[in-house]
Order: sequence, then C-alpha cells, then structure tokens
Amino acid sequence: MRYFIVLLIVLSSCKSSPDKESESKTFIEIHNEAIVIDTHNDILMKTADLGIMLDQDLTGKTHSDLNRWKKGGLDVQIFSVYSDGGVENAFTLANRQMDSLDAAIARNPNKIIKVANSDMILKAINENKIAAMFGVEGGHMIEDDLNKLEALYKRGARYLTLTHNVAPSWATSAADETTNPNLPQKGLTDFGIQVVTKMNELGMMIDVSHSGDQTFWDVIKITNKPIIASHSSVYSLVPSRRNLKDDQIKAIATNGGVIMINFHPGFIDNSFGEKEMAFLEKYSIEGDSLMNSGMDEWYMMDYLYKKYTTEAELMRPPLSKLIDHIDYIVKLVGVDYVGLGSDFDGINLTPLQLDDVSTYPVITKALLEKGYNEKDIVKILGSNFLRVLKANEI
Repeated sequence: MRYFIVLLIVLSSCKSSPDKESESKTFIEIHNEAIVIDTHNDILMKTADLGIMLDQDLTGKTHSDLNRWKKGGLDVQIFSVYSDGGVENAFTLANRQMDSLDAAIARNPNKIIKVANSDMILKAINENKIAAMFGVEGGHMIEDDLNKLEALYKRGARYLTLTHNVAPSWATSAADETTNPNLPQKGLTDFGIQVVTKMNELGMMIDVSHSGDQTFWDVIKITNKPIIASHSSVYSLVPSRRNLKDDQIKAIATNGGVIMINFHPGFIDNSFGEKEMAFLEKYSIEGDSLMNSGMDEWYMMDYLYKKYTTEAELMRPPLSKLIDHIDYIVKLVGVDYVGLGSDFDGINLTPLQLDDVSTYPVITKALLEKGYNEKDIVKILGSNFLRVLKANEI
C-alpha cells in the first residue's frame, strides 16, 4: 500500500516521502517511487485495426499491454484516440476506440481505471492501479462540432491534438504549412479560435504536436491555460517539421506548459531518415506488393521491420539520442517543462533498450547516469505533466 500527502504528490509526483539518503538510491528505487506518466500511446489504433485486446499478452505483436505497463512501472497512460485525417465518420471511430479501452477496464477493475483529474490519478496510484485517460489525436475527429468536442471530453479525453498531418478545416498542420505553399490561410480560423476557447473552458489541454508554426503561435496568443506538446522532440537537434523550434520551446515554458518527448527514431536521430529510405528502397518491390494487396503503409513498414529484424536493429538509435532531447530542453528553459510522450505503438521502431513499455526504467537509469538528481528525474517522469493537468482543471 502506498501512502500519500496529496499536496506533496502534486508538487513532486513521488509515491513516497522524500528520503534524506536519496543520493544512494538505485535507479529502480527512484523509478518505482516516482509517478511515471506517458502522454501518448497508440495501442487503441491497433485494437481497432487488428482486433486485439490490450489485456492480452501481446509480446512480439505490440509495444504495449496491461501486464507490461505494470512491469515498466507506468502509473498513468494517456491513450491516443487516432484516425487519419481523411477518414469518414471520425467521431464514430473515436468512440469505438474509447469503447475498447472501457471494455478492457471493465474486465480488469483491479489493474486499471479511467480517471478524470489529478486527484483521481493519485487515488488510482494509491490503489496500485494504472490511471487511464484519453487524448484525441486530430481535430478532425470533432467533425467541426463543439458539441462533439464536449462529448469526447465527457468520455475522458483530457487533451485534443489540434491537427494531425491531414488537418481539420480550422487549423493548419506542420505538414500543411511546410508542403503546401498555396494555402488560403495559415493557423486558426474563427472556428479554430472557438475550439481553443472551448477547451480552456472545459479544462481540456491543448496539444500542439503536429501543429503548424502559425497554428502554434495563434494558440499561444489565445490560450489562458498551459498547453502541451504530447509527443514532440527538438528541432535544433533533428530538423523535422514535427519537432519544436527553440522559440516554441521557450514560449511553452513561458506559458507554463510541458513538452513530452517522442521516442520515434526519425524525430530524435538525424541519421535515421537516410537509413529508413535505404531500407524501404531495398524492399520496395515487396512493400509495393503488400500495399497493392490493401495493406496500409504503416503496417507494411511494420511488417518489413519485423521480417528483417537484423537490419531493423541496426537502424535503431542509441538511448542517448532520446536523452539528448530531454537534456536540450532542460538546458534551454529548465527542468520543469519536459516529460515523456513515447508514441509507442504509433511508431515502428524505438531507440535501443526501449523495446516496449516494460523498459521505461532504462530512461531513469540514463538520466541518473547523466547527472540528474532524484528531484529532477521525478519531474521529468511525471510531475511536470501533473502540474499542467492540474492547472487546466476547472
């Protein structure tokens, strides 16, 4: 049984009282005592696409399942509710994915529970349960309807990623703004401003991962609550359109928000893109055949990586690349504005050592070896996000 002083946990996200001998703790002790939060996992996409259940043993099939979350010391998972921006009936699909999590929770009430706020998170952890929330990835899923936005919030969505690559009608994505020079407008439309305002009123966090630069700056100007980037990394280290530039990182810090670092090799390792292109070119005939048979491009790539494991392993970046992105933000704006947004099960390959959700402790080990103290590690693992969640709550 874990005991808490609520105020202390909100400030420190530690499951036990501070230890005067914290310097001598092992990384496992620090990890187990911290509240570990991951703000972006795409397993619900796979439950819908593949007909799997997250309370099954999915080792070798996915990065995630219920028992491996527990093994990795994860306390809070925000489940991404995702569909491609061009899909029809996106709101219906969002609810179907939410249904799959609700069903898993109903089957495992002693292991996982859906929560609505920071107080419920602390209660769930005290009961040794994983606290679950939803994050809706893509504003297209509200179908230009504020009532549907509110309906998703009531079902447990605590953030909305304003855009995915294919953006809604009311906000431009990073993909839009970097590949389409003839956009009629950039950033938020009048309806987009209504969405941001409504989210502030609801207490629903605004997620700027995938947002175009103009959308980002429009949000910064409008919001009266701290924002998040649920799964992004650092542009100065890897100049991907999906990563955040220094002025954006500084703006999020000034806003009191938090940047949750994405584990995707293409966002943390400059050399990965070239390696991936060479791999896909080598197996292009096989890949094209799979796609011509009806397989989605993402699953085609996943299939090839699993089939040609030795080559795929050589493409995975070292864990230090991920730590570099955390360290960059800490040095730029301080330790209070960074966390973890893995993108597990939404990415095909992961950094070395981070094979799946059971391996979160290696991050704690790497941070400790980098020279971070326990207090700062606890912030990175979960405290920073809890602060932002609480600041958004009504």
